[in-house]
Amino acid sequence: MAGFWGKDKAQGTTVSADFQHALMRQVMSTELLRIKVLICTAALLGVMIWITYFIEPGSMMRVWHGDLKPSYLYAVIVPFILFELWVHGSITRHMRQGRDLPVIRRYIGAFIETSMPTAALAIHIDNMGSVAALGFVAPFIYFIFIIASTLRLDFWLSTFTGFVAAAQLFWMAMYYRPEGSVDPEPVLFYHAARSVIVLICGILAGAVGMQLRRQFGASILAATARDRITNLFGQHVSPQVVERLMAEGASTESDIRRVAVMFVDFRSFTAGARTRTPREVVERLDGAFAVLVEVLDRHGGIVNKFLGDGFLALFGAPFETGDAARHAVAAAREMLAANERINETSSWPLRIGIGIHIGEVVAGSIGSPRRKEYTVIGDTVNFAARLEALNKEFDSQLLVSSAIRDALGDSCDEAISHGEVAIRGYDRPMTVWQLS
Repeated sequence: MAGFWGKDKAQGTTVSADFQHALMRQVMSTELLRIKVLICTAALLGVMIWITYFIEPGSMMRVWHGDLKPSYLYAVIVPFILFELWVHGSITRHMRQGRDLPVIRRYIGAFIETSMPTAALAIHIDNMGSVAALGFVAPFIYFIFIIASTLRLDFWLSTFTGFVAAAQLFWMAMYYRPEGSVDPEPVLFYHAARSVIVLICGILAGAVGMQLRRQFGASILAATARDRITNLFGQHVSPQVVERLMAEGASTESDIRRVAVMFVDFRSFTAGARTRTPREVVERLDGAFAVLVEVLDRHGGIVNKFLGDGFLALFGAPFETGDAARHAVAAAREMLAANERINETSSWPLRIGIGIHIGEVVAGSIGSPRRKEYTVIGDTVNFAARLEALNKEFDSQLLVSSAIRDALGDSCDEAISHGEVAIRGYDRPMTVWQLS
């Protein structure tokens, strides 16, 4: 719930509306839990009164001076339970409508609740006398409400509960003070000290509730940030990448980066899928993707998007990656080896085609105001896609550009040149290299 003035001071003024809504629902959920605790406690006390009355009526009569009637206490317990049920229903309705309870209603409810023990104390005093009643169990009931107020997750509401309990307990002690009592100052000090302790307990309960609220807020902020990253980069981003994005705060604003772009495609997958059930197709594709994406994660790459029976992977975005070309080629080679191992145990062997190019791209969050995703655009991306498509022409599995070949240097001596190749969409031929 919001603070005293309806604003969440602990989280600042720049918190998103989604966070505020999520926090509000969390606070209202703990409020419902608090109400259930109070109802169960009241019901348990009612049952204990009846059991004690029927098992040990003599003891009860001596304690209450022969004036005990359970109906007296039920005149407090039953209305209290009905009131809490009404509050529970009100909060539930507000949650369904996505609205918070008004602040003033929370304080009125806290005042009414905390006044219930005062009514019970008055009944005790009328039947036992003020001295015995104030030393009996009724004053301790205030602590139940103070402890339960922690679940309000609001410092000022818990403090208010402690203040109401302290003020009413002190007022009852003074109002029902026996006439003609001697030494009024020690008596005043005695009851004032007890009330101060009750008030301090309310403040402490508020401090605990505030700390719980901060922890809830931190958890919700983390979950909101994680959801935002997942929505932006896709469900396929590994938990390690999400944690790194949250920790490092990698920029998603559009900027120019030097990125190694990898396109991966399963050759003749559509033809093989025609003779198999949809379930078989999905299971085979999911199994293959799981292995390949795991390889990418180990080499610092991320899957930017799945493209049917293939995907686009990036090295160097959204994180700056040193030697992106080397990481991309190493990942590609390991992916080919992993796919061969899968084929040895599968009745449906798949052949991979991979194309890799490195260069400048525009990377960032792109899309409509309602739905954005992180992606890369530019000639580097287009050329990597064309390289991958050439695998069918050369009956190869891994083709790279001259930029990749040059970046690898002497460590790529086994590269085979296909010479200058005419590439669809380009005015002049480009040199294409095949790696094993």
